[in-house]
Formats: sequence, C-alpha cells, structure tokens
Amino acid sequence: MTQSSGLLERLPDRKGLDRIWSVLPEARLVGGSVRDLLADVPVHDLDLATPEPPEDVQHRLKDVGIRVIATGLSHGTVTAVLDGVPYEITTLRRDEETDGRHAVVVWTQDWTEDAARRDFTINAMSLDRHDRLHDYFGGQEDLKNRQVRFVGDASRRIAEDALRALRFFRFDARYGNGNPDRAACKAVSEQLGLIGTLSAERVASELLRILSGPRLAETIAAMAAVGLLPVILPNPDPVDLNRLLNCGAPENPLLRLFALCHKSSRELSGRLKLSNADAARIEVWASDRPVLSLSMSDDDLRRLRAEQELDPLVERNWLQQARLVGGPDSTWDRFRSRLQALPQPQFPLSGKDALAQGILPGPGMGQWLKKGRDWWMAQGCLPDRAQCLAYLAGYP
Repeated sequence: MTQSSGLLERLPDRKGLDRIWSVLPEARLVGGSVRDLLADVPVHDLDLATPEPPEDVQHRLKDVGIRVIATGLSHGTVTAVLDGVPYEITTLRRDEETDGRHAVVVWTQDWTEDAARRDFTINAMSLDRHDRLHDYFGGQEDLKNRQVRFVGDASRRIAEDALRALRFFRFDARYGNGNPDRAACKAVSEQLGLIGTLSAERVASELLRILSGPRLAETIAAMAAVGLLPVILPNPDPVDLNRLLNCGAPENPLLRLFALCHKSSRELSGRLKLSNADAARIEVWASDRPVLSLSMSDDDLRRLRAEQELDPLVERNWLQQARLVGGPDSTWDRFRSRLQALPQPQFPLSGKDALAQGILPGPGMGQWLKKGRDWWMAQGCLPDRAQCLAYLAGYP
C-alpha cells in the first residue's frame, strides 16, 4: 500500500536528507526511522535504501562533494556524512543463501523483495522524497495495533538469522501490546537449536538491549515460556530479577543481568564473552566484600568509599535490598543517600611526603605509608595531611 503520509514534516532538519535526495531521487527512508516517525517517537538514525549499486552510489555522492565512507560494500552499504551526520545508504537486496548467521545477498531493483527480507512488518516500510509511505506487509496497521509480527513465515525468518528470536522480544517490549504474537513464539520455540550457532557477542549485545528496555518482567517471562532463557543464560532466575525491578533500581542492564543469573554469575562473563570492564563489575558484585549494613556510621561508609568507587557500592546495595526486601523501602533509600552524599576520601600522603621526611624508596617507604593510611582509615578517613604527618612523626 502506498499513500501520502505527512511524516517528513516531523523531521526537525531535512537539509542533509534533501541533499542526498537531489543526488539519489529514487532513494527512500527505510526501517526504524519510518517506524518511529509513524509512532511519533524520536528518530535517531536516518537510513536509506536505493536501487542503484553501491559503487554507483559512491560516485554520485562524491561527484557533488559529499563525503562517503565504504562501510559495508559487500552488503551494499555506504555511509554519507553531511555536517557530521551519518546517513547509511544500502542498495536494495534479496537473500540468495542464509545459514542462520550470515546471508549471501544480491542486488535487486524490486522494493518488495528488499522489504520481504526484513524482520518485522513494522520495520519493512519505506518513505520516499515525495512523503509517500510504502507499506507492503501491513506494518502501519500492526504499529497502530501494537502488534509485532514477522514478515512472512516466522520460522523461516528465524532460520535465516537466529538472532531474530531475541530481536522479536526486544521489539515486542517496545512496540507490542503485551500479548506476543503466537506464530512468532511458536517459531522461536521450534528454532531454539539455532540459537547456539550465534556468536556470544551478538547474543550479549541483543540481550543487554532487552534488559535496558521497557516491560522487562513481562518480556523475560515470555522468553522463559518459549524456552529461550536457558539456551542463552546459565541458570536464569526471573524471580530474583523481578525483586530487583520491584525495588525501583536504576535501569542498569548489567545489574539486571547479574540479578537474573546471580546463582551462576561467575559463568556469565565467559558464556557471553563480556568486556573486561563488565566482567570485573560482575566479579565485584559476586564477592562477599565489602559487607554493607544499614547501621553503618559515616566513618564506616567513608572507609568503604576509600576502598571502592561509589557506583559499585550503590549497585551492591540495590542487590542487597532486592535479596532481603524485594520491594521499595525508604530506609534503604536513605542509606544510599548517605553513601552518595559523602565525598570520595583520598589519603593525603604520598611518596613525596615520605621523601621529604628522609625516607628512601623501598620497603621502608611502603611501611611508612601503610602505617599512616591504617591510622587515617581508623579515624574515619578524616585527618588531613598535617595530622597524618604529626601522627607519623618519629616513625620509624
């Protein structure tokens, strides 16, 4: 179905887009930008498709002075950069071969063929420079009804790329009506074996996007119902995640992932091949130290702050609240406020101070600094430089 839409009027700035259209008049906006214009939510990326081959697209853009980056020529994609804003432009394609992870594509002139290879009907629409909406599979109606459906046969679409099983739940959380499409859920359950062929990095990226999204409790329950959760995670426990969500904890996807799999948290980093920084954060949450107690004094909290950055301590406190309370509690809120209000303590002495006292580098300097720091910690991290030096006078 093709119709005049009025969608282009919702774009705050069309200068770059109009310049591309002056060179590639047959190009259309595609995918998420069209969907989000229809949904009247902020549009973040303006991606286009065009019938021209990628090499032709490159030449046309360069000829008029537009910077072009060959970001994915083998997949038909180049990126035009205008005033610092990137526009991905991809040649119309159809799949020749698929294996659940990769696709061999060939160029086509047929917009319907290109739309047919997209995942969901709400992502298969396009918008041309005349503001005409092209909707081949009922995406506009599905978006209106808050229904996320695969284009064509759901099982076949997942067989083409198994990551679509996870993408379905991410999009359903954002654009669905709370009742996931039965055909899609059935297809996911039938294609669970393909999930294991995906790289851990692709699974982790998609999963963290799900965990940062809306309606998470419903989404995780739906993923568990079709058998998807145990395929991608070690011993997932939605109950503990729900307790964290009930507490009103921040939308931290890694923290939510830990809560979901805390019983096997040490397996997470290897299973999903998380970054070193994320793995280190999980290791901190999984350890037994430091112990946090609501009865701690400000001195105790300063000592904790001297040993560890604020964020991991606050995150650990949310996990404690989830485990012990499982819901909102003003006492825990006040504790976090106290913790966050304290400045990060910094031990005021350094090796330069030791040298000034005639202590040469080596074990003796380390012992001098340790003795001073132990005393400073015992005093609640409050003594200043002069007080620490006075304490150490005459030592060793």
